[in-house]
Amino acid sequence: MGRARLAELHGVATSYEPAPGRTVRVPDETVVAVLAALGVDASTPDAVRAALERHDREERSRLLPPCVVARPGRPPRPRLPEGTALRVETEDGAVLDWRPGADGPAPPGLPLGSHTVRAQAPDGRSATATLIVAPDRMPAPPARSHGFLVQLYSLLSARSWGMGDLGDLADLAAWSGRALGAGFLQLNPLHAALPGTPAEPTDPSPYRPSSRRFPDPVHLRVEDVPEYAHLRGPARRRVDELLDRAAALRAAVLHEGALIDRDAVWALKREALELVRTVPLSPGRRAAYCDFLAERGQALEDHAIWSALAEIHGPAWRAWPDGLADPRSAAVARARGEYLDRADFHCWLAWLTDAQLAAAQRAALDAGMAIGLVHDLAVGVHPSGADAWALRDVFASGMSIGAPPDAFNSRGQDWGLPPWRPDALAATGYAAYRDLLRGLLRHAGALRIDHVMGLFRLWWVPEGREPTDGCYVRYDAEAMLGVLALEAHRAGAVVIGEDLGTVEPGVREALAERGVLGTSVLWFERDYTGADGGADTGADGGTSGDAPGREQSEQGEPSERSEPGESRGAAPARARPLAPEEWRADCLATATTHDLPSTAARLTGDHVELRHRLGLLTRPLERERAEDAVEVAEWLTLLGRLGLLPEGPEDEEGTVRAVHRFLLRTPAKLVGVWLPDTVGDRRPQNLPGTWDQYPNWRLPIADATGRPVSLEDLVASPRLHALMGEVRRAAPPGSRGGRGIKPTPGTRGARASDTVSP
Repeated sequence: MGRARLAELHGVATSYEPAPGRTVRVPDETVVAVLAALGVDASTPDAVRAALERHDREERSRLLPPCVVARPGRPPRPRLPEGTALRVETEDGAVLDWRPGADGPAPPGLPLGSHTVRAQAPDGRSATATLIVAPDRMPAPPARSHGFLVQLYSLLSARSWGMGDLGDLADLAAWSGRALGAGFLQLNPLHAALPGTPAEPTDPSPYRPSSRRFPDPVHLRVEDVPEYAHLRGPARRRVDELLDRAAALRAAVLHEGALIDRDAVWALKREALELVRTVPLSPGRRAAYCDFLAERGQALEDHAIWSALAEIHGPAWRAWPDGLADPRSAAVARARGEYLDRADFHCWLAWLTDAQLAAAQRAALDAGMAIGLVHDLAVGVHPSGADAWALRDVFASGMSIGAPPDAFNSRGQDWGLPPWRPDALAATGYAAYRDLLRGLLRHAGALRIDHVMGLFRLWWVPEGREPTDGCYVRYDAEAMLGVLALEAHRAGAVVIGEDLGTVEPGVREALAERGVLGTSVLWFERDYTGADGGADTGADGGTSGDAPGREQSEQGEPSERSEPGESRGAAPARARPLAPEEWRADCLATATTHDLPSTAARLTGDHVELRHRLGLLTRPLERERAEDAVEVAEWLTLLGRLGLLPEGPEDEEGTVRAVHRFLLRTPAKLVGVWLPDTVGDRRPQNLPGTWDQYPNWRLPIADATGRPVSLEDLVASPRLHALMGEVRRAAPPGSRGGRGIKPTPGTRGARASDTVSP
């Protein structure tokens, strides 16, 4: 009982429920290992007793928790000895004296922001804590709107260097906003990837990045760097040669069936950028660069020196020479001086990428988009990457996150990504989390959070153990959501949570209460009321489709290389498709996602055939075909009954349009169109459960015949215009919503009205 009590005090679960009414006990060895990763020794009965006594002493002597979170209507209520004096130092430099007895539960005029509160008790004790004052809700979309979901690397144009880039993104935003009335573009994560080595190429998955704090410069459009135009002599001739090689890469992907080769693209761009960097910055550009360095500060310095050291020693920093594994060591301090120029190169790349992201968002807003770019936050980072090195104190050593066993995956999943330490986040006032969100929201109208349930709890797997031997570790959801609300408010950004799969009771309601939009995928939106355990009901009363039926058997096969963010559902149950009026309103409604079959593949059954060819089916092919056909037929029947399928079920293009007519009939605030669906692409961008059997994250957008389609082809596609014409006609007038949700760029301070009252 002592160890269980100790685990509870630190948010470590000693059991879990893989299905309603079934409880599985976590192995003692797992509890001991997870507590050790949190700095708590529970290896013996004596160690447990000592840890409990230490915890009790600390609780009795502590004046303030390490971090206090407040919001309007829920001011901080610290339990303090009578006569304790409090002083709040706001992030803007103001000082507010706070007398809890006289001033009530909050000092008058307490603004939104991240502040410092100091306590002085009559007995001489003192304490300092971070005080986070957050708004109640995330910003809401200004009006209903539609937009594209796109994997940027897959969108090549006539100017791409072998993969889609930020210039292509700006073009897509300008065209789709002006010509199609689109209100947003949701992207794959653009995080910096772990650099490849001669022995191992770069992992193309955008969900296993080196750093979530900085975008990857592989997305740069080299020709759009202002200094490029001033290249002369041999440098210009060499860059022209590189452009010719880039054109060959592009042609190979678009016309010769080649896969997107990220490393080949980066090799060309890196050499070209090295040459562009020889052109001196103008005085104004130099001043802007210096401002960027000052604004991004230590985070950028760490990212840059890690990148420089990784060029020399490889990215596996735990194997670096003595002292370099610690970013605050004397050895790293010397390296910062020794490799100053290489570190500056990586700082410069981060600045250029930031500028081109800003330009893409400006293009979106100038085209009339209400939201513009929707960036994607991956659930974690690569253990050998820059963030795991620079932020090692707030990541749990020897742990990775994943998913527990369920009805379709008896082995569970290990995603190979280290988790945040909840205790370290709190002790540092959630600084790393705040900085991460602030960086992602610099040039975004919205943020999608992969596996948003991770704000509440994550499945931790000790190194060397099977995923079945993991356990849940709980996070302070009020703090995680409070920081998210504060940073989203400052950026004027909408927040979308990817809440597919198994969702803990109460989580969807908590997210909806704070204004986080959910994600609703058509094929999963069924009435599971009759299934065992009842339905998970959204805040608006509609039954949410978090039980994706047999999709789990297709998309979540046991695999050591399974991706975070895959659809993981409850046990299959025959349940009717939800009528459009039964859908929740606070969501992004879509027909598919990056790791699900395209709509055309779903309708034709091609996705079943693909998994059969790859040997991924766990049941006979005929049974898979039959069940898939039944599920599709149920939806087609509903579409026909609603009068949304005048073309008839045999017309594939008409049926894809009917699916989107249905989505537009729901009350969903955002409707997303998977860009490959507009041209009939059959291939998924990612096929969970595969690694080298399928070219995940390396395919260009293609038409129904498999022929790659460029941005220029998309713009001229009759199929695309037929579909988007339906979408635009169904959208209410002014549905793009204007441009009213974005505050003045760079504004971070609180407004006079942004205060918490007692």
